[in-house]
Amino acid sequence: MIRPRYLSSPGSTGRRRGSLFLPVLLLLGAIGIQAAPREADEDGFAYPLSRLEFNPGLDQRIFERSTFDALDIYDPYEPFNRRMYHFNYRLDQWVLLPVVRGYRYVTPRFVRTGVTNFFNNFGDVANLANSLLQLKIERSMQITARLLFNTVFGIGGLWDPATRMGLPRQVEDFGQTLAYYGTPPGPYLILPMLGPSNLRDTTGLVLNYGLETEVNFLGYHRASNKYPALTALRLVDLRHSVEFRYGQLNSPFEYEKIRYIYTRARELQAED
Repeated sequence: MIRPRYLSSPGSTGRRRGSLFLPVLLLLGAIGIQAAPREADEDGFAYPLSRLEFNPGLDQRIFERSTFDALDIYDPYEPFNRRMYHFNYRLDQWVLLPVVRGYRYVTPRFVRTGVTNFFNNFGDVANLANSLLQLKIERSMQITARLLFNTVFGIGGLWDPATRMGLPRQVEDFGQTLAYYGTPPGPYLILPMLGPSNLRDTTGLVLNYGLETEVNFLGYHRASNKYPALTALRLVDLRHSVEFRYGQLNSPFEYEKIRYIYTRARELQAED
C-alpha cells in the first residue's frame, strides 16, 4: 500500500529522533561551557561592572550637577555671570525675540538673506586680518578671493557667489589670534546681550571693533555713526542668525552646560 507523504513509519521516526539527538547534546554542551564561571582579573577588567555599586535613589539632577562640577572651567565671577545670564534671558524673551519675529514678519526671505550676506561680507575684513596674523596663508588667500568676489559680483556683499564657487565663509577673530600667540583665555564672562565669552575673547571683540572702525569698509562705520538704525539692524540680524534659545536645553544646569560648550568650542577654534 502506498503511504501518503505526510505519514512516516516508526522506523523513520526513530531515525529522525536519533539525528536530532547529537545537535541537542552539542547545544547543551555549548551552554554549559558559556555558563561555566570564569575567574575575574584582580584589576576587575574581566567583569568591569561587578564591582560597581549603583544607588537607585540617586537623583538625576544631583548626578548632573556633580558631573559639571568635575569640569574645570575657570569662573571666578560666577555670581555676577549668573545674574547677567538671567538678564540676557529676560532681554531675549521680552525684547530681542519679539523684534526678530517682527523683522521676519515684515521682510521677505531674500531681503533677510541679503542683509546677512552684507554683514558677513563686511566681517570678512576682520577674518582676513586675523588669518594673516595667524600666518594662515592658504586661508588668507581664500578669504581674499571671497571678499573680492562677493564685493564686486555680489554687489557689495548682498549676494554670496563665493560660497557657490567653493569658497565658504571662515571665521577668524582676534580672540583666536591672541590664543594663537599663547594668550590664556582668562576668567569666563557673560557679556550683556552678547552672551558667553572670556577675558581674552572680550579683548578680541574690542580689537575687532577697532579694526572695523579704522578700515571703514564700504563706508559702513561712517554711515552707522550717522544712521544708528544700521547698528540696530546689524544686532537684529545677528540675533536672527543665531538659532540658540534660552531654556531649550531643558535642564536646571543650562548655565554650566553653556559655559562648558562655549569653552571647549573656543579651544577647538583656536587649534584650527
